[in-house]
Amino acid sequence: MSDENQNPDLTDDEKRLFADLMPEDLNEIMDSGFNRRHFLKLMSVGGATVLAANLLGAEQVLARPLAPEEAATTAAIENGVKISFNINGATRSLTVDSRMTLLDTVRERLQLTGSKKGCDHGQCGACTVMINGQRVLSCLTLAATCEGKTVTTIEGLANGNQLHPMQEAFIKHDGFQCGYCTPGQICSAVALLGEAQKGDASYVTSNIKQTGAGLSLSEDEIRERMSGNICRCGAYPNIVAAIMEVQSGKPVEQHFNFAG
Repeated sequence: MSDENQNPDLTDDEKRLFADLMPEDLNEIMDSGFNRRHFLKLMSVGGATVLAANLLGAEQVLARPLAPEEAATTAAIENGVKISFNINGATRSLTVDSRMTLLDTVRERLQLTGSKKGCDHGQCGACTVMINGQRVLSCLTLAATCEGKTVTTIEGLANGNQLHPMQEAFIKHDGFQCGYCTPGQICSAVALLGEAQKGDASYVTSNIKQTGAGLSLSEDEIRERMSGNICRCGAYPNIVAAIMEVQSGKPVEQHFNFAG
């Protein structure tokens, strides 16, 4: 049987994409096709960006930097401010409009499109990133205020093709459906672990005197702490389960099972 007959739906470009990003699943995909589990894993590897209809190219699909250098010329920038900061482990220096948000900077100037523009008013959490380990809404953060700071976006969580434990947990528990809010959800969840590690109290903490380092979070605590991240698909039970599993280090029962 020829390769074409084994999987008539995959183009050569798609085969190269899977070989690069999901080599451990390539044979299964070639034998039985691309199923929902493969789709979720691919989405997570790429920062849960929207999967293009026919997987036109790895760089677009996976929301990785499209170019190593600034895409826009700085010649026409008004109110230019030079900034230098560390983003996802690399130091970047660029000139931005002093009014430019961090979200627009990472998406339009650095081509890190994993962080999503949802409401653009700080109400949905889709743009959540971490600055010096703390979660922030990048649509309400001016890039000029990030001078000398460390910024982590969804693209900076995985180590190559090795997913962050929170990304793996979101896949296991099917913590997303359309995936648009997922980069912000995962960044917020990762920062939440740091807050719990420090023993930070939340609005629903009954006795703040009993908090301490290594705080164990209940479902109510997680729901409260994640309340700034909205999921229009309503995957909240699975999101909470994923966070509880990573936070506790113990398996949490899934609300479903994959068919494929």
